[in-house]
Amino acid sequence: MSASELGVGSRIGHPKFGTGVIVSVDETYYKIYFSTLEEVKTLARDYEGFTVVEAKVPDFPMLTMKDVERAIREALIATAERAPLVPLGGKWMGGTLVIEPSDRNLQSKEIPLETFFHKIVMVREKLRVLEQNINNHPKLDDEDRVNLQQYITRCYGSLTTFNVLFAYKEDQFKGSGKE
Repeated sequence: MSASELGVGSRIGHPKFGTGVIVSVDETYYKIYFSTLEEVKTLARDYEGFTVVEAKVPDFPMLTMKDVERAIREALIATAERAPLVPLGGKWMGGTLVIEPSDRNLQSKEIPLETFFHKIVMVREKLRVLEQNINNHPKLDDEDRVNLQQYITRCYGSLTTFNVLFAYKEDQFKGSGKE
């Protein structure tokens, strides 16, 4: 086993500090506790000035910073609040929403319909999460739940204007007027 592949618990001999035990390993360094000094020193893994007294095999493969970043990214993606894939109606694909101000001296605003549609779907998903939180809230009584549910239903009703953008009827907003 190479001196640069030692695991936690390995014992090494250092010419100046004496015998030490590796207490932590990262990509480039060992943290070694030297009992004679009663302190932890950091040495490069490729340092050639120490001898291996007792080698311990690492319990698990060495994690690099890229491994940690990838794991964090995957965890964030897995737990992130994401809207399900809801298709935009075919006739709107590639379209643009143009907002014209009444004052002709002001500039109009153009938004790709896909972007606008995604924002509407995200509002719907946030309303659904709010609805679930209301239903599962331990401090709300039934009357409060019903009142808040009715308010959310009215919000859905206000958003029915945008139903024309949805490809499928089952994805559309439904207010209290009809089911």
